[in-house]
Amino acid sequence: MQRLDLKQLLSQKLSPQQIQFIKLLQVPTAELEARIKEELEVNPALEEGDAADEPTTDNDDSSSDADDEFDNTEDDFADEEVRRDDDDVDLGDYLNDDEIAGYKMQGDGPGDEEDREMPIAFTGSLTDALLDQLGFLNLDEKQLAIGMQLIGSIDQDGYIRRELQAISNDLAFSQNIDATPEEIEDVLRRIQAFDPPGIAARDLQECLLLQLERRDPDDITEIAEQIIHDCFDEFTKKHYAKIQQKLELEDFELKAAIDLILKLNPKPGGTGGATRVQYVIPDFIITNEDGQLQLSLNARNAPDLRISRSYAEMFDAYDKSAKKDKKLKETVSFVKQKLDAAKWFIDAIKQRQNTLLRTMEAIMRRQYDYFLEGDESKLKPMILKDIAEDIGMDISTVSRVANSKSVQTEFGIIPLKFFFSEGIATDAGEDASSREVKAILKDIIDAEDKRKPLSDDKIEKMLNEKGYNIARRTVAKYREQLNIPVARLRKEL
Repeated sequence: MQRLDLKQLLSQKLSPQQIQFIKLLQVPTAELEARIKEELEVNPALEEGDAADEPTTDNDDSSSDADDEFDNTEDDFADEEVRRDDDDVDLGDYLNDDEIAGYKMQGDGPGDEEDREMPIAFTGSLTDALLDQLGFLNLDEKQLAIGMQLIGSIDQDGYIRRELQAISNDLAFSQNIDATPEEIEDVLRRIQAFDPPGIAARDLQECLLLQLERRDPDDITEIAEQIIHDCFDEFTKKHYAKIQQKLELEDFELKAAIDLILKLNPKPGGTGGATRVQYVIPDFIITNEDGQLQLSLNARNAPDLRISRSYAEMFDAYDKSAKKDKKLKETVSFVKQKLDAAKWFIDAIKQRQNTLLRTMEAIMRRQYDYFLEGDESKLKPMILKDIAEDIGMDISTVSRVANSKSVQTEFGIIPLKFFFSEGIATDAGEDASSREVKAILKDIIDAEDKRKPLSDDKIEKMLNEKGYNIARRTVAKYREQLNIPVARLRKEL
């Protein structure tokens, strides 16, 4: 006998409009323009332009109603599909919303048309620069193929990390070229003479030696080469006393040679640049007006949108015609789908901007002292849940804003996730931001005697003396997050 099990499941499904809003919410300002252009291309019912240029209708109070409508969360869209029916079309749903000022809202920052282009810098790639230099060598056809294969094997840091035998195999299989590792190394040596210095090295030791070989020979350069060639392991571990004893160096000679080595570039590929560099465009702008903070939403990459008048007039013709015409009904059904999609997109943009503003306003209120002075010690402990409760939204919504947005302040452009940190208990019974503790920890390390760097245990005691109840393992965690090495590796001569 077959057994039947009954299970009751409770699940929540997002409407297409909610999904569209969530996706738009994650898009940073720098990419919003491209997303809007994509929508304009696929939906002829959506137009770019100032809705204020359109003829007005009798129902002018829809603007305030529309603004109120989007003060809520994603649930604003939940019943959108249910409210509309193909046989009960209200032309005013489209014409009236067409008249409001697109999706521009109060709080939008100024944006001139000529400033709408994203500031993107284009540079030649490192590969192109190396191939250009390869062309100046007097190479035969086989050597040229080897050179191109080598350049194609250089990684983003500027190194060739593959064995020469592997490159030989690649040439044999892909180009039917029989090249020995010795022949490949001969061409490699020529490429290693290219700019930037240190390029095409097979490891860090070779990279540093290649750069030192380019320098005018003098006593300190020769000592530096000797250190890298004969004492590289001791150098990486900062065992300077062993180096000094092994090479019989004076104190000033060792210090000058180490200083020279530390000025070399360990990643020469980084100077070649990527083919495309995109600068950060802030989503918010905070200005200090005589001690009062002013928040605006950067709307440079958000053109005005409106519902197409011609598509809306098709509805007008449908409304006045006989509704029993099957072909006309099918046509208008298609038009209505496009109009609905256009309206939903504009609505989603509106709600996106409303959500961004409310989130940033809540962050600014909690971190007001920091935004006034830019002092990290003024940062207060703040987690996603705090902001979610302040604005009455879900934590996931706040997380989407915090993880993908940034704000321009008088102290630079700062990602929003910078302002979220856990609290550290103090002797005064208050919570201090982990950012504040990290700033103090960095100040302690910056002020230490580099000949006798402070251990994590000593830093822990110093922070405890300042009133911060913090464990040694937390000191180590914060130090690592600040990319500060352990005491032994911070030691200097």
